[in-house]
Amino acid sequence: MPEMPAVARALVTSPPYQLIARRVVLPWVLQGEHLAGEGLEIGAGSGAMTAQLLTVFPRLRMVVTDFDPAMVTAARHALAPFGDRASARRADATRLRLDDGRFDVVLSAAMLHHVGAWEDALAEAVRVLRPGGLLLGYDLLDTAPARLLHFGQGQDTRLLRPGQLRAELARLQAVTIRIRPGIAHLVVRFAARKGP
Repeated sequence: MPEMPAVARALVTSPPYQLIARRVVLPWVLQGEHLAGEGLEIGAGSGAMTAQLLTVFPRLRMVVTDFDPAMVTAARHALAPFGDRASARRADATRLRLDDGRFDVVLSAAMLHHVGAWEDALAEAVRVLRPGGLLLGYDLLDTAPARLLHFGQGQDTRLLRPGQLRAELARLQAVTIRIRPGIAHLVVRFAARKGP
């Protein structure tokens, strides 16, 4: 997995981006779900989404991961006020070193397309969910604007198609799969539960 480009790193750590992530994007991704227990955010970047989750859901504890060490440092800083309710660590989303069935919820916020083998990252997300656990997320769809935005980023960037995402979740024996395109069909949000 690649580390985050400097321009993207500057964007996700900016106050305007973090405000939009917390107040607009996260509620859209949650689709009305109320979270409790132990959660994981893969590719958490600056930790802005997890910080908001911990603020809104006091019965939630979170582990956040990112491949980029600078993002792990930023997430640790953002999550410090939550004490032992949050931890941040460096991890490759395709090879999480976390126990099977540990988490009640896994969040993936616009990170799958940064993983060439996004199917492996999705499989890891499902693996670490307990039976009945909830996978929530959103990502960019394979569209001309998204391809232009990621031009020159090489084989580590692979945009998703709704049909591919649904098929992969079904292959992983996820149930109650919900996939909904949004924002002029440029992005897709998804939710699924791990089967028994």
